[in-house]
Amino acid sequence: MPDYPKIAARLSGQPDLYSALLAAEGPLELGKLLAACDSAVAARLASVDQGLLRAILRAGAGDEAVAGAGRITEYLKTANPAPVFLPEINAGPSISLPTDGQRPDMPVFSDRAFDAWFAAQDVPYGLGLYGENRTCYASAQFADQASDERRTVHLGVDVFAPAGTPVHAPFAGKVRYLTYNSDPLDYGHTLILEHDGPVPFFTLYGHLGASLPTLLAVGDAVTPGQIIAHLGDWHENGGWAPHLHFQIMTSMLEQVQGNFFGVGHAGLWDVWSQICPDPNLILRIDPARFAV
Repeated sequence: MPDYPKIAARLSGQPDLYSALLAAEGPLELGKLLAACDSAVAARLASVDQGLLRAILRAGAGDEAVAGAGRITEYLKTANPAPVFLPEINAGPSISLPTDGQRPDMPVFSDRAFDAWFAAQDVPYGLGLYGENRTCYASAQFADQASDERRTVHLGVDVFAPAGTPVHAPFAGKVRYLTYNSDPLDYGHTLILEHDGPVPFFTLYGHLGASLPTLLAVGDAVTPGQIIAHLGDWHENGGWAPHLHFQIMTSMLEQVQGNFFGVGHAGLWDVWSQICPDPNLILRIDPARFAV
């Protein structure tokens, strides 16, 4: 049986409780661990998503971070999704848009100068990378009390295209959340669909246009290929160049307000990549298109 007081004592004073939990002996029950922690550590842990903490504890014990995540990934490898964009991205030119300086003349995505730069590339689609460590997410908005490590690793694929470009459902599903996340550099208009599989999974569509609530409502069923949204412009998409942030979630953790983490901790990548596997499992973009 785990020695909860001993494990809790090791957490005291740790700047990064997530890494400490990954290294703790398991399997551990979160409730018992919280009860054993001193008040300062317990408060720090209680302030963050409890589903994420449980995923970390599962991974630390050698289990899947999310039960069934592997089954979902295997299902998506052989599924037959409808294209999210038409014409399909693979059918014409596109440009990879890494943020690590490989395109030194490219403005950041939150700079309005990006629009003119992207238009000058004369391609229908630009592609932002999954798993990319983006230093632009270094503000307090991407931190929490459990760790001094910022969430900087991108959990979605970005597809840049003109505002108003239609977005299509890849699978049958139902609308789980439809909301407007209004914080600066948040998602703006946001849609989360729930899909059936070996276990349910979710897809997130961020930075959408104001047409979203005229197209769908919570609980609505969607069909493969259905137009579910349009790309939003700056004033409605959180303050970004028009694009879709597309993401898969094997679990909603304990997020219930129509939002979800779009970036994760580099030090927890093994956990985050199970919670949010590669969106290209659905988008099916030629991997060579993500290279410069």
